[in-house]
Amino acid sequence: MPATPHIEKHFTATETVRDIVIGMSDGLTVPFALAAGLSGAVAATNIVVTAGLAEIAAGSIAMGLGGYLAARTDAEHYASERLREIEETVKLPDLEAQEVGDIFRDYGIDEAGVQQIVNTLRTDQTKWVDFMMRFELGLEAPEPKRARQSAFTIAISYIVGGLIPLSPYMLFENITTALYVSVAVTLFALFIFGYVKGRFTGISPWRGGGQTVAIGGLAVAAAFIIARLLG
Repeated sequence: MPATPHIEKHFTATETVRDIVIGMSDGLTVPFALAAGLSGAVAATNIVVTAGLAEIAAGSIAMGLGGYLAARTDAEHYASERLREIEETVKLPDLEAQEVGDIFRDYGIDEAGVQQIVNTLRTDQTKWVDFMMRFELGLEAPEPKRARQSAFTIAISYIVGGLIPLSPYMLFENITTALYVSVAVTLFALFIFGYVKGRFTGISPWRGGGQTVAIGGLAVAAAFIIARLLG
């Protein structure tokens, strides 16, 4: 009887998901809180829309730039650490070989096996350095276009998230109606976002949805109460 092939079902797009989570979560909560806060202080929806669009534009640029700089910093850190490892394999080869051996000894491999692996790695400096980067330092080579992709993903996610709580103010002239619809739509969007995020990250989807709703609800309640008190 032919064996059923084993298919690994691991989710690998963690960096993209992380960028979407960063952009979408802030995009949903910050403009949501701003719009709700202004609803407690002003009576015209056009003011909320203008302020909300300005915040979305500024927030998406700032968040995108932050993602770009973070990715660039990761790439520069990886490059500098790799140069250091290359230098150490040239100047301190025996010490580096000892470190490789210690890694495999921790996995319970016998000394003969350890020496065979170490000797094999030492014949190829590039693979030796690749091994040390990954298993000694825990660093993975970043994608060359990672910085631009991260900036774009975060910025677009922020814009999409921000337009959700703001859209009712574009559709309804009565600010109270717009507020109630915005609260309902945004809390639902937060739940769906948290639910999907939970499915991707491996936590309970219902727990993920509940957490994002709770965080968004606290943010909007705080903004609304402060605006009411100061307005």
